[in-house]
Amino acid sequence: MRQFNYELLKDRQWDGEVLDLVAQIHEYKGRQELYLKQRPAVLDKLVVVAKIQSTEASNKIEGIVTTSMRIKELYLEKTTPRNRDEEEIMGYRDVLNTIHESYEYIPLRSSYILQLHRDLYQYSAKSIGGRFKNTQNFIAETRPDGIRTVLFIPMEPYATPGAVDEICDSFNRAVDNCIIDPLILIPIFIHDFLCIHPFNDGNDRMARLLTTLLLYRCGYVVGRYVSIESKIERTKETYYSSLQQSGIGWHEGENDPVPFVKYLLGIILSAYRDFESRVDIFAQRLSSLELVRKAVTSTIGKFTKSEIMEQVPSIGKSSVENALNVLIQEKVIERHGRGKATFYTRTD
Repeated sequence: MRQFNYELLKDRQWDGEVLDLVAQIHEYKGRQELYLKQRPAVLDKLVVVAKIQSTEASNKIEGIVTTSMRIKELYLEKTTPRNRDEEEIMGYRDVLNTIHESYEYIPLRSSYILQLHRDLYQYSAKSIGGRFKNTQNFIAETRPDGIRTVLFIPMEPYATPGAVDEICDSFNRAVDNCIIDPLILIPIFIHDFLCIHPFNDGNDRMARLLTTLLLYRCGYVVGRYVSIESKIERTKETYYSSLQQSGIGWHEGENDPVPFVKYLLGIILSAYRDFESRVDIFAQRLSSLELVRKAVTSTIGKFTKSEIMEQVPSIGKSSVENALNVLIQEKVIERHGRGKATFYTRTD
């Protein structure tokens, strides 16, 4: 049976790319702490936007969807769920809020993981919330020809509770004893969690929630202001590919965690970069048009209205649309496509 001992990671040699990603994140983390002290009013505006985007994106990855307007209404508790998808979206919202507000008081233990999973399904008619799996599950994909292929067989149900206890205990020991940088340890823990696949349903969403929890507990709070889940949703093919690469030989303890470590570190670094960019835009007293103009100027390649709205969450949808129309008239940008396929490019 697979054993877990993260203290053995202290003897591993990490390549230059991993170490460089870690060093850059440390540098951004230090700068973020200055922003938190100097511009608290600016940052408050980012929090709500990031939570809504995280709730929408993490569920969207699993095919759990509704409209952006419904997501916002559900998040702000201005409506009640209409269907099973919206019930699960509300569950994710509540667990994410719990982590945002109380992460310091949520230790990494299997009992707490079970409670978070229970709350993920609190609005659902499913009776699986807060219970480890009772049947063997499989990680599979359906090919274009309709044939379903098993990519990975997770740990058996009977071994799951002990394995979750073991990865939690080993993680806590490694952090307490400063065995390895938490930025490297967190992706390894999350990958092991996903390979165990401890629940009948909700494993990927729980993994993303636990990523946020562990980052916060280790002092990396960028996800409060920039949605990490949204970045994962946009790169989900790379996300699944890196998980698959790092899963080869996992049951024998011979897998290479580096592909997934690099992927998640890249996502975290990208979030820190976006954080600084958005705070800089917020800090300036500009009109809606100038805010959008500045956001457009910092964007390379194709971009959508939604992506601009993420960078300037202090102004509404109609203000962004009006500003984009003005920039089109000024021939600063060009519109391509129609309807949901619409995107923009700069003309310079």
